Amino acid sequence: QVQLVASGGGFVQTGGSLRLSCTASGRTFSDWAMGWFRQALEKPHEFVASINPNNRTALYADSVKGRATISRDNAKNTVYLQIDSLRPEDTAKYYCNYFRGRTYKYDDWGQGTQITVSA
Repeated sequence: QVQLVASGGGFVQTGGSLRLSCTASGRTFSDWAMGWFRQALEKPHEFVASINPNNRTALYADSVKGRATISRDNAKNTVYLQIDSLRPEDTAKYYCNYFRGRTYKYDDWGQGTQITVSA
């Protein structure tokens, strides 16, 4: 059974930084690319970043490029997302998932973590 547990969110002012963590289980973590997505209120999930299994190739949405860094620790089955220079439009619930593509219809999002950025 797949379990995805994200943490590290919070309430920050514009310009602040947060580091999110997500621990995954149920699949062989080191075999999978991992992705971060976010969902603002009443909007669909939006791709944020992804990283390949060997920690060498990362992709970012234009909305966070230059402000976000994705990384992973395969020994800990954990993927991280550092976001700097946070903006009010980054306010959303953030989720990780075993990455199948930016627009794949994922069935299970697990437990996300909320980021709220005040203006």
